[in-house]
Amino acid sequence: MQNKAAAQDSASEPVSNCAVASAEELTLDPEDWEAFARLAHRMVDDMLAHLRNVRSRPAWQPMPSEVRERLREELPRAGQGAESTYREFVSNVMPYTNGNIHPRHFGWAMGNGTPLGMMADMLAAGINPHMAGYEQAPALVEAQVVAWLAELMGMPPGASGVLTLGASMANVIGLAVARQNKAGFDVRRDGLANGTQLTVYASQEIHRWLFKAVELLGLGRSSLRCIAVDRDFRIDLVALRQAIAADRAAGARPICVVGSAGTVNTGATDDLVALAALCREEGLWFHIDGAFGALARLSERLRPLVAGIEQADSIGFDLHKWMYQPFDVACVLVRDGDAHRGAFASSQSYLAATERGLMAGGLPFSDLGIDLTRGFRALKVWMGIKAHGIDTFAALIEQNVEQAHALGRRIEQQPELRLVAPVTLNVVCFRFVDERLSDSALDQLNQELLLRVQESGAAVPSSTTVHGRFALRCAIINHRSQSQDFDVLVESVVRIGHEILNEVVSSRRSRERTPGADSKISALQSEG
Repeated sequence: MQNKAAAQDSASEPVSNCAVASAEELTLDPEDWEAFARLAHRMVDDMLAHLRNVRSRPAWQPMPSEVRERLREELPRAGQGAESTYREFVSNVMPYTNGNIHPRHFGWAMGNGTPLGMMADMLAAGINPHMAGYEQAPALVEAQVVAWLAELMGMPPGASGVLTLGASMANVIGLAVARQNKAGFDVRRDGLANGTQLTVYASQEIHRWLFKAVELLGLGRSSLRCIAVDRDFRIDLVALRQAIAADRAAGARPICVVGSAGTVNTGATDDLVALAALCREEGLWFHIDGAFGALARLSERLRPLVAGIEQADSIGFDLHKWMYQPFDVACVLVRDGDAHRGAFASSQSYLAATERGLMAGGLPFSDLGIDLTRGFRALKVWMGIKAHGIDTFAALIEQNVEQAHALGRRIEQQPELRLVAPVTLNVVCFRFVDERLSDSALDQLNQELLLRVQESGAAVPSSTTVHGRFALRCAIINHRSQSQDFDVLVESVVRIGHEILNEVVSSRRSRERTPGADSKISALQSEG
């Protein structure tokens, strides 16, 4: 004890000097770690309560004008402290999101996250590793996640992959590898200056990422061929063959066909087996946009719906959709690992690998995409798979597909509702109908119906156009959704649809007595 006291006394002066020095220098660490720990625990408790009680809140609520104004402020020059700032988050930010974690949020194809995924993101931010590679455990975690995903997609040994922020970027990477490997010249060295037009093919139902990608990669919109679809919204193989032949005859060089595994509009999946055979025959790269649909392959029961994925040269898909992870995390897989690295790898002296030390692992992930700096988004996927098991995710995907088919059957039982596309996977497209209104009037009615359903907070469908007509659309990828949630959706759509119809009738009867009636209702009245 005396020795310990002596050691403390002898250290007192240097510690004091360090304290003076540190007081003159800045850090963003808390001055009072205990106080910050209490705040941090409150944040965790509040967010867990936010998730636990999600069903008790509206699926979405409009943001009040006063909140909007509070979020427009001058640049802060002096800080107000963490606790005060957190209170503003709770009041002004947390209640007014797009609502995608809610069990009745069916709009677009948005993920909903998990409590474990939320905590994994906190852990990842806490250790905050740089994920270009390096000799570190987090890099091995991402490599393991990619290997698991390659196995799930049926990719062979030697395939490579990397996690990205979303399927759009994953798909762009896949198309970039296709461009480098099928152009017939070294695009990385020579660019596109030789004048040969490189052409890309996809169905008319393809997601907009492809339009951005051909622009970004220098191919141009004129290089993209959007091929007609059949009545099941799958790419027309005869029309595709004709387009490829016509381009070759005109002197262009076809390089890639992009197949869809779950189109964004209707959830349709192209005949991937036939597309793979066509690409082999024509010497083209076969990329699959499997944003959410690719993950149907996790289920043995659903796997036949996406047969052919295992034959792709590259695949892009989201893990924040049908793997239910928090935003953002997606994956691109490439069958030929050397082709993947050849499209992106570069070397600089300041990033050279070493035999030992931190750079012994090199920077492998930076050679598989355009990012050097990358976050540890693999952790939530790794923890989710290990904690829940892949069979649980497969069962949830099956559950969502059954919910979609059950919703389709429920819609067919409603005289006021009509399916406008077959339910093949997990997307349901329908509209409110009334024989007294024309198609264009029904378009306007359904547009108003969509907005009122959203504003009511009952549920959040989105919209699309099918066969030229406006439709409500539900993309069901929510692990929190239950049968009762689809009952609420249908009941709300029917009730609000009748309310709008009644307003149309009322507007007709009192048009002269009430000038200046709501423009949408007046338009419906005139169209009807």
